[in-house]
Amino acid sequence: MMQSRDPKRKIFLIATEESGDRLGSALMKVLRQRLGDGVQFVGVGGRTMAREGLETLFPIEELSIVGFAGVVQQLPKILRLIRQTADAVTAAAPDALVIIDSPDFTHRVARRVRAKTPEIPIVDYVAPQLWAWRPGRARTMRRYVDHVLGLLPFEPEEYRKLGGPPCSYVGHPLIEQLPSLRPNAEEQRRRDAEPPVLLVLPGSRRSEIRHHLDVFGATLGRLQAEGRAFELKLPTMPHLEATIREGIASWPVKPQIVVGETERRAAFRTARAALAKSGTVTLELALSGIPMVTAYRVGAIEAFILRRAIRVSSVILANLVIGEDVIPEFLQEDCVPEKLAPALSELLTDTPLRKRQVDSFARLDTIMSTGNKSPSVLAADIVLATMRKGRRQQTAS
Repeated sequence: MMQSRDPKRKIFLIATEESGDRLGSALMKVLRQRLGDGVQFVGVGGRTMAREGLETLFPIEELSIVGFAGVVQQLPKILRLIRQTADAVTAAAPDALVIIDSPDFTHRVARRVRAKTPEIPIVDYVAPQLWAWRPGRARTMRRYVDHVLGLLPFEPEEYRKLGGPPCSYVGHPLIEQLPSLRPNAEEQRRRDAEPPVLLVLPGSRRSEIRHHLDVFGATLGRLQAEGRAFELKLPTMPHLEATIREGIASWPVKPQIVVGETERRAAFRTARAALAKSGTVTLELALSGIPMVTAYRVGAIEAFILRRAIRVSSVILANLVIGEDVIPEFLQEDCVPEKLAPALSELLTDTPLRKRQVDSFARLDTIMSTGNKSPSVLAADIVLATMRKGRRQQTAS
């Protein structure tokens, strides 16, 4: 008697930012390699996930909202999209739901899905940073997340201590990109040559750029006025170029604007130091071996809330991964040219501060190692295991 063919596995993915879109695309690629034509992808994603075959419910640009004020203004729209997405998951009845970063949106969807259809396994790709603030979320997450995929090596232990759902370290996507971050012999010679290449990185969102451009420009002007020679480069993306050009019009020292990911990485490979807004870019710079000074400014309301919520000694990702505060950070009222310029000046020559950062960065490959498997492969392994476990439980019931 002929057996009926096993139906296609259906996986619902939700990614609402470009970084999540890239993670989702890499995950989809591995899942398709494992399951072949026996997998169907549905959900919410951007252009990169679309190239892997995802038809998105709505353009992710609809959720490109930054800051508390922006969220308040767009709240009715956000709530509508949360309901729409959760209803789509329930209607699709997938073998697994993978929510990727953007917890303010994806976790609200996941909670609704778990309440309506508790049999759908849910995997959270990119561990929310509850070890940094709002640790009480860990126990709450156990109710609607079956497994968390951490990008940072210390996250599984933090989730265990906080009573959160099972968490596995799968590796940061940057560790797959090391060849494009590290200089070849010729690029290393430029990194060591005079005048040094100095990167300035004011942020990847318009609101961040507005908060940092003026103080960064004044800092660089102060550095130049003190007689410090440097070649200044400002990497950005095409959709931000006009904002950057308008913002630097009054700078006393004009940077070379570097547009696009390929040119951005080329600038990283020759840079000797960087002035950067804190965030994921600090880990990217550290893996590139570039000493840095970091700064961060937000609006007064956000600053008031964050000061009372943050529970870590540093907001610099690279510091947290290394386990030491080797990178200086200047936050809010400390984010001023009078403090930034002297710290940055120290990094342009061979000083103890520079050497300490370089030596610490050299340890990152070992600290962040995932063995012989890439992050996307490790993530796919856990998604498949969670999906099969969910199917077995449904069959048993």
